[in-house]
Amino acid sequence: MAREPVSTSGIWLLAGSSRLLSAVAALALAGGPATTPGAVLISREEALALAFPPPAVVERRTAWLDESQLAEARRRAGEGVELLSAHIPYYVAIQSGKLLGTGYFDTHRVRSAAQTVFVVVTPEDRIERLEVIAFDEPDEYRARPAWLDQFEGRRLDDELALRRGIRPMTGASLTARALTQAARRVLALHAVIAPTLDPPLVTPPPSPAPPPPPAPPR
Repeated sequence: MAREPVSTSGIWLLAGSSRLLSAVAALALAGGPATTPGAVLISREEALALAFPPPAVVERRTAWLDESQLAEARRRAGEGVELLSAHIPYYVAIQSGKLLGTGYFDTHRVRSAAQTVFVVVTPEDRIERLEVIAFDEPDEYRARPAWLDQFEGRRLDDELALRRGIRPMTGASLTARALTQAARRVLALHAVIAPTLDPPLVTPPPSPAPPPPPAPPR
């Protein structure tokens, strides 16, 4: 399992914002880059710094799931939740020798365009925050912070579903479905990866063997 430190310098001043979209407004007031519909709302580095402000240390890691792990993640995620890749990057935040949380970026299609969400999972396997950081559909279909709040504290169970623990979104049913599926996908992967302070030694899949040299001419 690969480990890579992540630099969040220059972003920590926004750490007091309660939600990432509040931070976007703060950036605009400070003369930072403005956001437009169908654009990146906040960068991945900013999202990580807001979720895990200093003195937390954030490490980027990568999990390579084998076929049995991928099958288990699909089973946990449930019917209708796509899970195709066995290569899973994620971020762990550590402070004072304790695991604070794990962050995942999930990009998926809503209608005909993509959105990217940032999901933080607690050591107790609950969603701490779910934020939309990029949205390429028309802005009127984007989920607002008040709607996203209902994911906080959720775990991977039968209530993490539309019209159960998650209320629908008027006029944006595809967005609501995509976000709910993303939440289930992240929690299912998290359960299989099981991040710890010291990740197990996992070797990435071997590269294909090079073709044999051509036979010498006779």
